Amino acid sequence: MESAEIRRRWLSFFEERGHTVVPSASLIADDPTLLLVPAGMVPFKPYFLGEVKPPAPRATSVQKCVRTPDIEEVGKTTRHGTFFQMCGNFSFGDYFKEGAIKYAWELLTSSQEDGGYGLDPEKLWITVYLDDDEAERIWHEVVGVPKERIQRLGKKENYWSMGVPGPCGPCSEINYDRGPEFGIEGGPAVNDERYVEIWNLVFMQYERGAGTSKEDFEILGELPSKNIDTGLGLERLAMILQGVQNMYETDTLRVVIDKATDLTGVAYGAGHDTDVSLRVVADHIRTSVMLIGDGVTPGNEGRGYVLRRIMRRAIRNMRLLGATDPVVADLIDVVIKTMGQQYPELLQDRKRIETVALAEEAAFLKTLKAGTNILDTAVTETKAGGGTVLSGDKAFLLHDTWGFPIDLTLEMAAEQGLSVDETGFRRLMKEQRERAKADAQAKKHGHADLSAYREVADSSGSTVFTGYTNTQGESSVVGLLVDGVSAPAAHEGDEVEVVLDRTPFYAEGGGQLADMGRIKTDTGAVIEVRDVQQPVPGVTVHKGSVQVGEITVGSPAYASIDVTRRRAIARAHSATHLTHQALRDALGPTAAQAGSENSPGRFRFDFGSPTAVPGTVLTDVEQKINEVLSRELDVTAEVMSMDDAKKQGAIAEFGEKYGDRVRVVTIGDFSKELCGGTHVHNTAQLGLVKLLGESSIGSGVRRVEALVGVDAYNFLAREHTVVSQLTELVKGRPEELPEKISGVLAKLKDAEKQIEQFRAEKVLQAAAGLAEGAKNVGGIALASGQVPDGTSADDLRKLVLDVRGRIPSDRPAVVALFTVTNGRPLTVIATNEAARERGIKAGDLVRTAAKTLGGGGGGKPDVAQGGGQNAAAVPEAIEAVERLVAQAG
Repeated sequence: MESAEIRRRWLSFFEERGHTVVPSASLIADDPTLLLVPAGMVPFKPYFLGEVKPPAPRATSVQKCVRTPDIEEVGKTTRHGTFFQMCGNFSFGDYFKEGAIKYAWELLTSSQEDGGYGLDPEKLWITVYLDDDEAERIWHEVVGVPKERIQRLGKKENYWSMGVPGPCGPCSEINYDRGPEFGIEGGPAVNDERYVEIWNLVFMQYERGAGTSKEDFEILGELPSKNIDTGLGLERLAMILQGVQNMYETDTLRVVIDKATDLTGVAYGAGHDTDVSLRVVADHIRTSVMLIGDGVTPGNEGRGYVLRRIMRRAIRNMRLLGATDPVVADLIDVVIKTMGQQYPELLQDRKRIETVALAEEAAFLKTLKAGTNILDTAVTETKAGGGTVLSGDKAFLLHDTWGFPIDLTLEMAAEQGLSVDETGFRRLMKEQRERAKADAQAKKHGHADLSAYREVADSSGSTVFTGYTNTQGESSVVGLLVDGVSAPAAHEGDEVEVVLDRTPFYAEGGGQLADMGRIKTDTGAVIEVRDVQQPVPGVTVHKGSVQVGEITVGSPAYASIDVTRRRAIARAHSATHLTHQALRDALGPTAAQAGSENSPGRFRFDFGSPTAVPGTVLTDVEQKINEVLSRELDVTAEVMSMDDAKKQGAIAEFGEKYGDRVRVVTIGDFSKELCGGTHVHNTAQLGLVKLLGESSIGSGVRRVEALVGVDAYNFLAREHTVVSQLTELVKGRPEELPEKISGVLAKLKDAEKQIEQFRAEKVLQAAAGLAEGAKNVGGIALASGQVPDGTSADDLRKLVLDVRGRIPSDRPAVVALFTVTNGRPLTVIATNEAARERGIKAGDLVRTAAKTLGGGGGGKPDVAQGGGQNAAAVPEAIEAVERLVAQAG
């Protein structure tokens, strides 16, 4: 049974049993504590935490997931993979243990002809939590599983929580016996390689308190509403149904292995090490495609680093297998074709995915070359010092800074006859992981700060947004926080967070900045609103200060926004949509939105592009945008289902979370996007859009910044003033400015060269006189003194060497010259071979002179350079050099 069919059967089975089918959320987690979605229940987390009321009592999904903590184990075991699909069914206060258990057994053991997976019931083993008598009873008495195939395990294996105070409960896992060829018998309690877990049923029935670990926490009591969260690993079930040894040989990964074999000539099954590399390639390339498909781009931080790391591991393993040419294009092609059966958006977005992936491959191949050079240097230094072990910190530097994998460092060092301090490297890696883990743990506790907002949501419901049609209106104060704590009232001077039952204020989101304005109550209180946010879904919080009077919960209020600011932001937001479409028209679908910020009169827009956008293309884009403005196109918004929006070709932003009903903003026949922001009514209201330029903000991501309306006009007016001043100066027309200014700059450059040449000649003319005037200090010829101020360091060095060359080589000689440039003293000192034979070194002399000048310096025994801060000390420094020479003589 193919993976696509496993997925289809899962969704069909639960939909027929009253579950709402929920499409997979993006891999980009809508959760500040997570980089990527690591589990199937993550999109449902707000429902389990009570932050949001679930839209239906039953739900099912097949969720895309990525986990990377065990990345080093990928390819070595049958179970570790970075990308996987988690099939889940969920109950929010509906059915509980018996319902979940019966559904699981029915789907797994029903014949394939009847829509099930057709597993042999005799090969299924069950684990339950130590004291979960209820679950064991249901498995044995209701389902009919023999007691000898039901095992009890502890908290580590069979108890679930989110790692923070909140819902928790015992688990029951369904395991499949793969047979004696995979190890000894005895059930999953004895051998989890033979008895592989395929489905985990979580019974959320308790509330936990704080704790120090996964197993150490207090159970506070039972939940008022008991929930079900289950997860079946699609890849593990595919491994069983397809009769293969491990998940890498299932249909969606084996095709990648076969392609890697074609590209390298290394057969799968030829050897353990090469098999591991082929599995790593298959897993990592598939994960890369899925991440890029959801809008992740390679980078050095966060989820961008996760993508970069796994892509580079895949490319590096292909090199170890013998590939010498770029390989990513061929590998991602088979992934898109295979996974596209389950996720059609991959086929639609093929070009953008290919562009991002190929750019990262090209960048890594360059990095690989640079890293190799650095490794060679480290090896040379280690050997020069008589060492045989490359230090752990150098291996860590190569890994952390240059993306150089440790196993590649080990192999290349071994080729040079060195080992690597792996213990030191692992220690540094562990310290880095512990820092990251501590940071993540600290972020988790952020959930506790939202309790006050949840209380408002529970008692008063969601805030109604009226701002699409109104800029002011009546409302009531339903929540009030002072210093993050709920309060019944606030007084003049207090910093407050106000929650209204309805509001015209737009909360920051979707790239649009928040509205500002005022809230007045019928008691005369006035609150100046500076920011508006939605800390929990549906609750709009107005942040500001009480200017006058006292505000109390329950007071009638009148909210009004800063209309001028709103209109300026709306113009910027509509201009962003036009820019997005114009860039896609010019560069293709790869120019997908990667972020934006719409502020009063200006905006920035981030988009995908592997290279800089040529100036001519940017000019064409700007022209197209302004031509659309002149067409006076109407801007409309309509709420519809996500399916209808997709059919109409509406563009969605990567990483944004959308519900079943979405708002589509349409600009005439030019643009159509999913958007919750505020906009103008007609493009003519924008007036003018001026693109200021574009730049890189990361690998494969560019940023355009622009001005809109009056701000754009003011910018052009200033530019016009500058152009007028320049035309007056050069006595020419505006269109002649580039040529005339280039001519002036060329003449200036020629003049500077002539001046430099004249100065150098003048300096060198003094060489003969300085050589002839050298003093005899203890049998050593000393030519010292101060040359004209402004002499460059380069010219001073040339002069010193010229003077030294004019003194007979058999006569010990020292040349020490000084100058002052930009108020700072500078010296260059040189010695000839005869002087060095008498122990006189230029570096020693420079250090003494520079110390006298209030600075420092150094160099080689034959020539050295230094400087300082005290120009008045030059005569003293000359004397100090002469004393040292005299002592040597």
